[in-house]
Amino acid sequence: MKQLDPTDPAVWQQVRATVRGASASSMHCAIASIGADGRPHVTPIGSVMLTEPGRGVYLDVINVQLSRNIDRDPRIELLAVDSRRRTWLRGLVRGRFDTPPGVRLIGVAGATRPLRDDERERFQRRVRWAIRTRGGRRLWGDPARFHARDLTFTGVVPVRIPAMTEHLWTSSSPSALLANDVTRTATSAARR
Repeated sequence: MKQLDPTDPAVWQQVRATVRGASASSMHCAIASIGADGRPHVTPIGSVMLTEPGRGVYLDVINVQLSRNIDRDPRIELLAVDSRRRTWLRGLVRGRFDTPPGVRLIGVAGATRPLRDDERERFQRRVRWAIRTRGGRRLWGDPARFHARDLTFTGVVPVRIPAMTEHLWTSSSPSALLANDVTRTATSAARR
């Protein structure tokens, strides 16, 4: 599993676009943490907001088990998949994706902290339409309950679909480009 550098601006630009597509299509990303019994625990999170390269934040509101797991072991993995029908149909018809269909971000989550005003405003813009509903008000109507957790990512692992995604994930860093070239070469050799 080749990891790309999340602090590389070109990689991070693709990460942000992919996470935006995932949020638009399914309204959440999945965060995997490690449970008390050592097994993976996956939680859908609709409040992930990426910031500068290699960093993000999510609002810790209703995710009790995820919070417990992170308090015990801060290692996480975030999965964002762009599940828009248009993305997948276009990729299938053309035989390749125009945009990355998904990405995994490997990192750690920090301790809970008070939510900053700019984070609260950004999230409330995102859920503005949902707060008009009864369920939206129950979930996100009381911003005083919100806490934030900073996310620090140490690796980016593109979702790879052989022969359909090898041309994606460019980078401005030589080491990340090398990882992409090795993957492309191995994929091309496997097809021959």
